[in-house]
Amino acid sequence: MSAGPISILSVCVGMPTVIGMENGEEILSGIAKHAVQAESVVLRTLGITGDGQADLEAHGGVDKAVYVYPSDHWIWWETEKNLHCAPNTFGENLTLAGADETDICIGDRFEWGDALLEVSQPRAPCFKLGIHTGRRDVPLAMTLSARCGWYLRVIAGGVVPVRRAILRRAATRGGPTVRESFVALFSKTFDGRALRRIHDAPGLSEAWRHAINKKIAAFPG
Repeated sequence: MSAGPISILSVCVGMPTVIGMENGEEILSGIAKHAVQAESVVLRTLGITGDGQADLEAHGGVDKAVYVYPSDHWIWWETEKNLHCAPNTFGENLTLAGADETDICIGDRFEWGDALLEVSQPRAPCFKLGIHTGRRDVPLAMTLSARCGWYLRVIAGGVVPVRRAILRRAATRGGPTVRESFVALFSKTFDGRALRRIHDAPGLSEAWRHAINKKIAAFPG
């Protein structure tokens, strides 16, 4: 597990806009973001100032206030999938360096400037990621590889730095890793013990807990 500070390479925000067409309809999404140019920005319970979501049932909210993605995966995407990567390629607010889903656990807490954040769940990709990247195969590739990134909830907001910013680990609760939590849900196999451990993890979002519970219920006994 990475114990040192994690570098924030970029902070990106964006409001909902039309990103393309699907079945003859315009698709509105907040996935297309731009880099914050200011030295600092305000972080509140529902996210970073200037950031918003179109579908509030599937995106945003207290448990998905900030989405982060590791730049450590860029080499894989570029060499294995021929996908050029840069900040916000995956619709993330924070592009990080120095940690990935195997280093980060559900319930871990991080300090960012004056703010305190908590890991709430992995990211489950949807079709809008395919539109955003111009590659319809990207959501499936993210699912199969478990290179998903993760969401943070804001425990305490505040003014946070943008330039030369870092996340400092403030606490860990011994929960499952983000990768374990993602694979357990999306794997075609059933591991009841692992699923129950994830379900009971302190800090896990209610949405992910509900999805885990549904998988458990689908395999009685």
